[in-house]
Amino acid sequence: MELTKTKYKQTEIGLIPEDWTLIGLGDIFSFYSTANYSKAQMSEDDEVGCIHYGLIHAISNSHFNLKDGIKYYVKPEMAKYEYVLDGDVIMVDASEDLEGINKSVEVFGIGNKKFISGLHTYLLRDKESILAERFKGILLNSKLVKDQMLSLAVGMKVFGVSKTQLIKIKLPIPPTLTEQKAIATALSDVDSLISSLDKLITKKKAIKQGAMQELLTPPHKGGRRLPGFSGEWEIRRLGEVAKINMGQSPLSSNYNNQGIGLPLIQGNADVKKRKTIIRNFTSQITKIAYANDIIMSVRAPVGEISRAGFDCCIGRGVCSIQYGNEYLYHYLVFLENSWSQFSTGSTFDSVNSNQVKLISIPLPPTLSEQKSIAQIFTDMDLEIESLENKKAKYQEIKQGMMQELLTGKTRLI
Repeated sequence: MELTKTKYKQTEIGLIPEDWTLIGLGDIFSFYSTANYSKAQMSEDDEVGCIHYGLIHAISNSHFNLKDGIKYYVKPEMAKYEYVLDGDVIMVDASEDLEGINKSVEVFGIGNKKFISGLHTYLLRDKESILAERFKGILLNSKLVKDQMLSLAVGMKVFGVSKTQLIKIKLPIPPTLTEQKAIATALSDVDSLISSLDKLITKKKAIKQGAMQELLTPPHKGGRRLPGFSGEWEIRRLGEVAKINMGQSPLSSNYNNQGIGLPLIQGNADVKKRKTIIRNFTSQITKIAYANDIIMSVRAPVGEISRAGFDCCIGRGVCSIQYGNEYLYHYLVFLENSWSQFSTGSTFDSVNSNQVKLISIPLPPTLSEQKSIAQIFTDMDLEIESLENKKAKYQEIKQGMMQELLTGKTRLI
């Protein structure tokens, strides 16, 4: 396949190749009815698949094979909506961030099963087969199209573009199905690499979870002991073995984004996915967490765990925990899903300092055993992080290819 350059023309959405055409989204796609069932109204074992908007947001690619399975289903009598066909596009109508605005996924692999499109989605179908297979989702997620969506987006906490506005969006279309297929094939190859990494990451996380269940459960309760270690495990209170420092927010008048003072970590949003998000600095230092301290959220959702990568000021909603090695960090990560039992309060689910101190921690009798267990999980985390970095690199490559191929800067003809 030969790479060629081409001439451009100026259009209302920017430069596109001379032989490409602009067609309104509403002139290509028909919109069909979608369900509005909540998660509570669906199950995991009924007959008709219901493609929830959360699934669309979670898919990293522009297409999805329904043979890979979905989570939610409804009874046949609830499926009084247009059935999804191979090649249809499911687009979300709501996103909590601008990056995910009106994200689209082209679906296939339906076979003899039935699916409907669910809550907060649009179901789009190519009226005249103008677009090639696997190209539709790619096109609707392209920068030239997304930029138009962003200019039309409404909302403050949740963003979206209405159907009335969507149909006005202009789509830049390569002149032949052959070129569209070539673009789709090139990008699908990268998508396949990303999907394979997704599956491997999921597998590695499942292996780690199983290892945590075995190695962090005391041997007398069925846990697996590492070779070469003996002696009874102890059950200790967190407050007995670690130093706990509850956060206290500085006055908001001392917040700044100029790097004056210390980074301010507060609320569960700052400890999601094991990474701290620096939203503000503060020149008024209330409570300090030091580099490598454990950071834990104490307001909903309680018990999310991260690691301080730097000295910081800790505000409301978090506490810091100091311990002599990595064992406690990994145990608290393992404990994350169990913290809801300690939550209290009506406006915010929360735990106080006394409740934090009373949490039971199973401890191997020697530091050597604690460190050996911790090292296994640290190595697993490093392997998973390496795979996630590799996936991020492929995603960057894909974005670069999309910019080249979906603007006609590079032609695959």
